[in-house]
Amino acid sequence: LDPVIHQPTRLRIMAALVGLAESGQADFTFLRNLLGLTDGNLSVHLQRLEEAGYVKVEKTFVGRRPKTWVWATPEGRAAFAAYVDSLESILYPQEG
Repeated sequence: LDPVIHQPTRLRIMAALVGLAESGQADFTFLRNLLGLTDGNLSVHLQRLEEAGYVKVEKTFVGRRPKTWVWATPEGRAAFAAYVDSLESILYPQEG
């Protein structure tokens, strides 16, 4: 199991991003509210996921207001899919 994704909060972040339509993009506030996290907690976990190459974080401005966008990278989507496959093989082993 991928130790970066295995951490419960990061698993929830990846599940949320991968589950978001095709864009897989969400703003920071949406993720924070969806997951019930503090700004600091979400920031730390996003930084860890970004360091692993699983998410991309982009800070922009909408008018004069800062906005942070987050999305799962192709590598992050692949890692999440592999993680889910690993869990399924543990939970539902093939009889043999």
